Amino acid sequence: MTEQQPNNKLHGKTLEMILNELVAYYGWPELGYRIRINCFLDNPSIKSSLTFLRKTPWARKKVEDLYLNTRFK
Repeated sequence: MTEQQPNNKLHGKTLEMILNELVAYYGWPELGYRIRINCFLDNPSIKSSLTFLRKTPWARKKVEDLYLNTRFK
């Protein structure tokens, strides 16, 4: 049974989808500037970033917050 989450703006978005959209929009250098974590600054990749973000709640929150505050054109 799936629950409706009308107030959750991230509902239906996976962390991978969010990260891919942010990288496509900002690029790794700008993303690393906006969120100062090594997985964005030192040899970044989607795979290594996802591994880190899944283990680190505070970093994941920063990525989700940036996503919610970004107005994609």
